[in-house]
Amino acid sequence: MEPQDVQGSTTDPAIVAQWQQLAEEIQHHRQLYYSGNPIIDDATFDQRYQQLLALEQQYPQLAGDDSPTRQVGAIPTASPFANVTHLERMLSLDNVFNIAELSAWLARTPGERYLTELKIDGLSIDLIYEHGTLVRAATRGDGRIGEDVTNNARVIDDIVPKLQPHPDYPIPDLLEVRGEVYIRVDDFPAVNTRRIAEGGAPFANPRNAAAGSLRMKNAESVKHRKLHMICHGIGKIDGYTPASLHDAYAALAAWGLRVSPYTKQVTSAEEVINQVNYFATHRHDADHETDGVVIKIDDRAAQQALGETSRAPRWAIAYKYPPEEVNTTLRDIWVGVGRTGRVTPFAVMEPVTVAGSVVQMATLHNQFEARRKGVLIGDTVTIRKAGEVIPEVLGPLAHSRNGSERQFIFPQLCPECGTRLGPAKAGDVDYRCPNTRYCPGQLQGRISYLASRAAFDIEALGERGSAELIRRGILRDEGDVFDLTEEKLADSVTFTNEQGGLNEQGKKLLKNLAAAKHADLWRILVALSIRHVGPTAARALAEHFASVDDIAQADAATLAAIDGVGPIIGESINQWFTVDWHQEIVRRWREAGVVMERSATADTPENEQILAGLTIVATGSLQEFTRDGVKEAIISRGGKAASSVSKNTTVVVAGDKAGSKLAKAEQLGVPIIDETQFIALLGGDRSVIPDGD
Repeated sequence: MEPQDVQGSTTDPAIVAQWQQLAEEIQHHRQLYYSGNPIIDDATFDQRYQQLLALEQQYPQLAGDDSPTRQVGAIPTASPFANVTHLERMLSLDNVFNIAELSAWLARTPGERYLTELKIDGLSIDLIYEHGTLVRAATRGDGRIGEDVTNNARVIDDIVPKLQPHPDYPIPDLLEVRGEVYIRVDDFPAVNTRRIAEGGAPFANPRNAAAGSLRMKNAESVKHRKLHMICHGIGKIDGYTPASLHDAYAALAAWGLRVSPYTKQVTSAEEVINQVNYFATHRHDADHETDGVVIKIDDRAAQQALGETSRAPRWAIAYKYPPEEVNTTLRDIWVGVGRTGRVTPFAVMEPVTVAGSVVQMATLHNQFEARRKGVLIGDTVTIRKAGEVIPEVLGPLAHSRNGSERQFIFPQLCPECGTRLGPAKAGDVDYRCPNTRYCPGQLQGRISYLASRAAFDIEALGERGSAELIRRGILRDEGDVFDLTEEKLADSVTFTNEQGGLNEQGKKLLKNLAAAKHADLWRILVALSIRHVGPTAARALAEHFASVDDIAQADAATLAAIDGVGPIIGESINQWFTVDWHQEIVRRWREAGVVMERSATADTPENEQILAGLTIVATGSLQEFTRDGVKEAIISRGGKAASSVSKNTTVVVAGDKAGSKLAKAEQLGVPIIDETQFIALLGGDRSVIPDGD
């Protein structure tokens, strides 16, 4: 590739060489991307593209017509599909990466109305309808010429073969529709599992899977790829002239085509920025992957007046969020043992920054996951860290393998204690260590759990301190916890000072333990680490039974009949109390002074059933409450703390960065209150709940 206008100029040869290397690299990676086989992540591509753009802005003579900054999509290559010419060019979009850049674009591109659209990470498609009948579907290609994929498009449910008549929107004689083909995030694992079972290389992510699927030779095989399509624009149109893109979307929907439910018409730059900020925390509400928001001038006449560059319209821009998907090297796969004995593999990766933090570990869930995803040790893999979700390996870039990769072999022995592993019962996908009492990994997990806020809330007994007490033999199992004394702690480093006496953490630990002896009954049940018994089930049990002994003596059927418990939890509780060393823990805690009975309810406003009959959902971050704290505040006052919004929800408490639950509440017309109103509600003021729609 040669910069067209450089010949005869005084540009430094080193600068020309830098431009040429960047341009060829970008062209290469763009070709791989559009074929569904990228070997670098989007963030790395964007970074290199911006470097090329900056170089051309500094040295304008470099930017000839063959520059990747002047081109759209990928140059058509040898393909089993025929090349077709689009009726109107399919352009790309320019990008901005922060609010300052977006504000500058809005300032130089004023409009009376804008559309904000959630960007769809898939493969662009161009549909041609003549007199309402689909006659052609094509990929974008280089924007002028694409590949004819009509047969494959016909098996996608969202692409209707005939437009539906509508009284308000006459079907045009000719209609060119632009859309995006994608695979739903929830469907992607099943698509990859089927592909691997058929002997194919796994896809790294849903976008690659969609690109590969649309180019399959056999349309019948495309059906199994679970493809979907959303319209995001129009090209040439005869017989109907929408005044705005908003009107065009309404017409497309009326004709039976699918448009995005996340598109919003706004009337100011401030509202545009509000939408961008909103989707920064709500982007995962959609069923498709996305990396940004597209902003468009809504008025079609204004669009035509603004025109376009060689590759992008001047009336639209894409705001791109920091990447949540990146590629890195999978160095190894290790396994860890949890408090219930479950052995979980996790990926150990070359450290990489994703979603604002450095990631080195990612979950693989169970012993079959690496095989299901087709991941080999040594692979370049795509990982995702969506919001606060634990990082997850999506899949490998299988086409980049060099032969040095190797299969992960799940260990037969526990990595913590050497006991042979196996499923707890036939059909379980999870392998467990049966050395429940003495396995250091399980014991560490149980000690950390009983010290957590969900149980005894022993703040001073942190992970480091509990690990040392286990290692030194001071804690043989959780039965020893309430027997800790100043003398026993003297052998630890974590809880003592240089003189051998207790340090501040050691003193705090003994105070925490003294307070924990008078914890609520439900907290004791959580602290016992009975499988499946979390705070919700524990509260239900504590409301029904007066003591731990009563629960221990109840049969499985009685336990299962309790609302909030059920047969699985009931059986688990019943089996737990049949184990000798479990009974010993209860006995030793009781002997150490732990009150194992339900305390009498004090006649205080906190314990009055002032929220009786109310179903409350809390979402987002609250200033005065932890996640467990807000549930406790609701339940202790007789209310029901629900985890999802439905038509039966009484009120939603919305904190900062409230998520999809807030959107669901707005959709259903469920009343919404803020934290200040919630505090008033806890005090008995039900008038703060507005009337529902």
